[in-house]
Order: sequence, then structure tokens, then C-alpha cells
Amino acid sequence: MAKIFNVSADCKPDLHYMVDISERLGKIKELIDRGEYFTINRARQYGKTTTLRILKKYLRDEYLVVSLDFQKLDAAKFQDGNIFSLAFATYFLQVLKRECVDCSAKMDTEIEMLGDIIRSSPKMFTLFDLFGHLSQICAVSDKPVVLLVDEVDSAANNQVFLDFLAQLRGYYIDRDETPIFHSVILAGVYDIKSLKIKLRPDEEGKTNSPWNVAADFDIDMSLKKKGIAGMLKEYEQTHQTGMDVFKLASLIYGYTSGYPFLVSRICKLMDEKIIGSQDFPNGEAAWTKEGFLAAVRLLLMEENTLFESLDNKLKDFPKLKEMLRELLLKGRMIEYVPGDMGIRLAVMFGFVKLENGVVSVANRIFETRLYNGFLAEEARHLGISEIAEEEKNWFVANGQLDMELVLQRFVSHYTELFGENNEKFLEDNGRCIFLLYMKPIINGTGNYYIEARTRTKRRTDLIIDFRGKQFIIELKLWHGKEYNRRGEEQLAEYLDEYHLKRGYMVSFNFNRNKTTGVNKIILGDKTLIEAVV
Repeated sequence: MAKIFNVSADCKPDLHYMVDISERLGKIKELIDRGEYFTINRARQYGKTTTLRILKKYLRDEYLVVSLDFQKLDAAKFQDGNIFSLAFATYFLQVLKRECVDCSAKMDTEIEMLGDIIRSSPKMFTLFDLFGHLSQICAVSDKPVVLLVDEVDSAANNQVFLDFLAQLRGYYIDRDETPIFHSVILAGVYDIKSLKIKLRPDEEGKTNSPWNVAADFDIDMSLKKKGIAGMLKEYEQTHQTGMDVFKLASLIYGYTSGYPFLVSRICKLMDEKIIGSQDFPNGEAAWTKEGFLAAVRLLLMEENTLFESLDNKLKDFPKLKEMLRELLLKGRMIEYVPGDMGIRLAVMFGFVKLENGVVSVANRIFETRLYNGFLAEEARHLGISEIAEEEKNWFVANGQLDMELVLQRFVSHYTELFGENNEKFLEDNGRCIFLLYMKPIINGTGNYYIEARTRTKRRTDLIIDFRGKQFIIELKLWHGKEYNRRGEEQLAEYLDEYHLKRGYMVSFNFNRNKTTGVNKIILGDKTLIEAVV
């Protein structure tokens, strides 16, 4: 059976194209070899379950790995300590029997003893009883026992779970005196060290506490360009598309920053949706930059579980949404302040990242989708998008976008619609207004993103790909002729990185005596088209 790109549940090496994670497994094993107790909390669809399932096989020669998934335990089992203890023991024993193929006679005896107790359905089987039997099993095991629990945060909102963690913590601390698991790995979306747990609706939330033994887990689980290229190379060996493997890997990484779901989703769209479409009749045509950008457009237009989660978090944390709006539309810098739970959760969910203590959106896909959402909200009351929609056919001739004409029309409409607004409004909304005008013109045909390196209150570089041609547009606030001259030089240097000779500038000038319009500037071998509004 031919392999496919997978975005549902865990990836299986025999069935799915996937990135080689051997290096990641080796780093995790180092923690296990040291007998660490740690949590793996990563965003939804970030490859946790895939990693854990392959890790179990990776460790099998040296360790007895008991791998559980708390989602398989009915939520009702967590409402009572005795019920939970029996349910956990039953589940643990089922997995242990599968893994313990050639166990010693002592291990078989302990397994049979626990099985007899479970079958008798005792009315009292406490956590103390449970851990007593777990300790005896670990004591007679031929190999060190590793406990691995996935989706552990699905059980976090109750006292029984806290009690379970407290027992696990206590036994782990005393493992030199009382045998217990060699290493403990708890995995989930939430960093359950910081969960606020409410035992009753009228109670104040309290922070989960039995975690001061947990080691830091700093292993990067994003997919790297080299790994993505290896996955594409395997695909290419089967399909012979003639793709430039490393170019495609760089593009995919550049837009996703290695977020596993996004990497696989783009590849799946290219393989199953782009190939055979009108513009890309075969693999040779599809596995190109143009085919990749077409897949990105499809991805940004679809609803999937990851995007739904992103939308829900913005609803749940309105302050976070407002901060992201300030970051993206106004170029404001947002610093992370310890204790800011909104940003902390956003990092945990994988939607933003912290670089030198400053918040930025995690990848271009998330950023563009956020821009699209914010712009859709702004379009309802700014009106310039409707004008662009009516005029968009003016700007494309022979399949190519006439960016100079776009700027000329923008200057005209901007002056007419917003010329009388106060400076503060224009300073805060100028970039947004230009994006609102630009988006309908390229919609469905082109792609855009903001270059993160230059996104500040004073300067933002917009990169547009339209039918194989790239446009760099610098959006900036006017701060005098000298600042403007430096901006022109910076844009010229930036064009060199993209191997372009022509660039564009939109300057928002609030001087009363300004001259609006579109000017052409020759700077060395570069031509800059500047619109002043």
C-alpha cells in the first residue's frame, strides 16, 4: 500500500511519510537514562503522540515501557479514588501483559496477584493499595520500568488526579528506598504545573502543586528543514516529480516554522488537491513554488481542528486577541511579563513564541490567518476593501499585477476617504488600511505575508507573491527626510536578498505641507516606487 501524508492521529512509519525523529528520541532517552520525571507539554497536533509511540519501541530493548492514554479512561473514573485506582490497575495490567512477553516467574506472580484482586472487585482499593502493587511489580521486573502517560491533562480538573500525582511524586522521591518506576513521562497540551483546578464551581481555583520534582523538558519538537527534506526525498523516490527537494523543504519550513501539523497538511494538499487541478495537472507542475503557494492558499481558507483551536483561544482570552491585534496591525512590541497567564497559555498552545522576552506569532501560516481575521473585522467599518474589490480587474494585465497602478489608486482613495482623520487614527490604522485595499486585489491568486524582521511601529515590509512574481512593499511612517532616505537605502539592500531590482514604498506622512502622490526614485541599480499619503 502506498504511503500518504497524515494529519489525523499519530503517524506510522510503515503507512505515512514522516520526518526522521531519531535525534529527538535520543535526547529523550538521555533523560530517561538519568531516571528523570518530566512532562512533555506541546501544542495540539504537535507530534506528541507520534513521538511517544515510536519512543516506546525505541526503548524496548533496555526498558519495560508501560504506555497509557488517559483519554481511554472514562471521566467518571476520576470522580472517586477507589474507582480510579481499580480502573488504573486494570488498564496498567492490560498494557503490562502485552509488553511483558518473557517475564520472570516473580513478575508473573505479581501480575497474577493484582489480576485476582481486580477480578474480585473490592469495595476498597485505595491509591495506597495501587501504588503498593505497582512498587512490587517494579521491584521484580527484569528491566527498569518506565511509565508513560499521554493526554494526562484530560484528567486534571479533579482532586483524584491531584491525589494520584501526589502519590506518584512521593514514591518517585523515595525510589532509592521503595522501588517504583525508573522514569515517569507525562504528556499533554497543557503545562499542568500551572493549571488552575476547581474542585467545586464555587471554589477558588488552585494551582496544581505536586510538580517540584519534574525536570525541565527543553527538547525542540518542531520539524527542521533537513528532516522535511528527508521526508520529501522519500516521496520523490516513489513519485519522480522532479521537485527541488531542498527548495521545497525551505519554503515549507519558512511558512510553518516546522509546526508538524502544518508541514504535513501542506504536503497532503499538494499531493492530493494541487496535483490534477487546472493549473497543476501533474506532480511536476505541483511540486514547485507556485504549487506550494497554491497549497498555502487552500490551507488558509479551510477550517481544521488546529485553526478552530486557535479561534477558540482568541475568544477565551480577549486580552490576548487585543495584544495580537496591536502587534500585527500597529507594529507594537509586546514584552512577556512573568505571571501573564494569557501569553503563557498562548505560548503553551503553540500560537506565539517568545524571542528575547518579546512576543511574536509562531509562524507565517498562523500570522496570515490572524491578519485575515483581523482585516475581515476591520473591513466592516473602513470601507476601502469594497472599492478595491470593484477595481481589482484594473490592476492585472496579461496575468501580471501592475503594482505601480495599485499605489496610484490607493493614494487617491486614501486621501479621499481618510484625509480628514486625525493623525493618531492614521498612525494606528495606516498599515491596516493598505492591507485592506491590497487583499481583495490578490485574493485567490496571490499570497502575502509580513516580514517579521522589519515589523515595528515605524516600518513593516509586506511581501506579495503573485503568479510567480514577487513584490516587496515597505510600509512606514514619515519621520523626516533623513529617516526616509535611510528607509530607501534599507529597502534597496532588502531587495538584494530577494534578487529584485524594483521595490515599493508607502509613506504615511502627517505633515501639513506634504505633497501626496507616487514618485519614482533611482538608487544605484534599483528602482523604488514611493507612494506618499
